[in-house]
Amino acid sequence: MDTVTTVNVNGLRAAAKKGYGPWLAATEADVVCLQEVRAEPHQLPEEIRDPDGWHAVYAPSAAKGRAGVALLTRREPDAVRVGFGVPEFAESGRYVEADLPGLTVASLYLPSGEVGTERQTEKESFLAAFLPYLRDLRKRSADQGREVLVCGDWNIAHQEADLKNWRANRKAAGFLPEERAWMSQVLDPDDGGFVDVVRALHPDATGPYSWWSYRGRAFDNDSGWRIDYAMATPGLARRAVKAYVERAATHTDRWSDHAPVTVTFDVR
Repeated sequence: MDTVTTVNVNGLRAAAKKGYGPWLAATEADVVCLQEVRAEPHQLPEEIRDPDGWHAVYAPSAAKGRAGVALLTRREPDAVRVGFGVPEFAESGRYVEADLPGLTVASLYLPSGEVGTERQTEKESFLAAFLPYLRDLRKRSADQGREVLVCGDWNIAHQEADLKNWRANRKAAGFLPEERAWMSQVLDPDDGGFVDVVRALHPDATGPYSWWSYRGRAFDNDSGWRIDYAMATPGLARRAVKAYVERAATHTDRWSDHAPVTVTFDVR
């Protein structure tokens, strides 16, 4: 694997009508991680469900029309696992991982949450369950001589540089102190031990943002959030040579409210 792209498609059937297909046909990625697919595989057009040149794995949500993640790989995976061993989220359509030679790659759709609602309670439960899994995944993979890459919509802006209007969002889901602290644990070398590859390559940048609301002129004003991440184990992160957001040229060119985030590694 040299290049991986992650993107929240905001409904794959809708994205397919707006330009996802031509984008996928043109991408040079070896792995594509999709989130918020919002469809069972049989509901997708055949050319989208099983695109030429790809091995596709889907993990739909038991809640119809919600969530759903997928992995597209040029090479057939050696193994695939849906979920992360916690019954509460086994059929939530929020996590799928695949083994490739020397690498475990995953697509994650972390709950977005909403302060004061059950959605935030769900998010808090997910965070509490997922961090121990990340710790264990890193340790198991290290013992096996494997690297790990967890890509997706993490629905948390970790730093002030990760969203335009951070002052106005200090009490909003996605930028709450406790959520940011959890992300710090994921990235702590002595805890989760993962590396935010985009930030590592662009330590002083504002953004680059990967999500813009469809409301108002958020995209045109670049009033966005950086919530789509490629989180790698340190050995793989050190091999990252390029990371960028595939931001659409204009608002009308968008096929999702997120933009693809692409990272290239030198693995030779």
